Amino acid sequence: MERGETPGEERHSGHVLPSSLESYSLKRSNWGFLFTGIIGGALVTVYAVATPFITPALRKVCLPFVPATSKQIENVFKMLRYRRGSLVDIGSGDGRIVIAAAKEGFPSVGYELNPWLVWYSRYRAWREGVHGSAKFYVSDLWKVTFAQYSNVVIFGVPQMMPQLEKKLELELEAGARVIACRFPFPHWTPDHTAGEGMDTVWAYDMSTLKGREKRLCRQWLHSPSLTEATNVWPSESFESTSKV
Repeated sequence: MERGETPGEERHSGHVLPSSLESYSLKRSNWGFLFTGIIGGALVTVYAVATPFITPALRKVCLPFVPATSKQIENVFKMLRYRRGSLVDIGSGDGRIVIAAAKEGFPSVGYELNPWLVWYSRYRAWREGVHGSAKFYVSDLWKVTFAQYSNVVIFGVPQMMPQLEKKLELELEAGARVIACRFPFPHWTPDHTAGEGMDTVWAYDMSTLKGREKRLCRQWLHSPSLTEATNVWPSESFESTSKV
């Protein structure tokens, strides 16, 4: 040690970092890891919550979740008065139609593509005490068969109604009733209506639709043009055979 040099000065000259600086660097590193973890966790949470809502919107025909108003529900049950049998809500959302139907004595089922809404609906059904008669499933409506249901409720959008109209006409029995809310079916004639504006509901009885089909079929079979074609066909067939 040279004269006049203190021990502290000797340590500094050896380029040894002070302990306070080392501690500061360690704290910065820990905070960086913590901040990265928080951001990563938040992104994962947002993805998990948003995906069930975004995925349906990417489909060709999107059925958005718009809760039914109390007036719409009231009008639906006007169309269900004196009806019996099972009920299905296509795109059941938060389950309010299915739960209300279960309270009225209908064995009810809701199909919904969004799993968060299905879980919430199941919780609401349990809280309302109707979880035994109100069931909810995560499913694509185009992959479900509705033949077993007597009452069908749909809060649809115009883009999907023509395709759904064909599907239901093929699958439902003659005694079934379809209740459309907000938008009517494009080709069917409603048997009953209730409400006005966006609260309007249209009720379609499959017995009427299928009866109309049978009448049209009978009219076609007895049409003059078909009768003439039928009368001409045997002679033409005989002529062609005799020439051979």
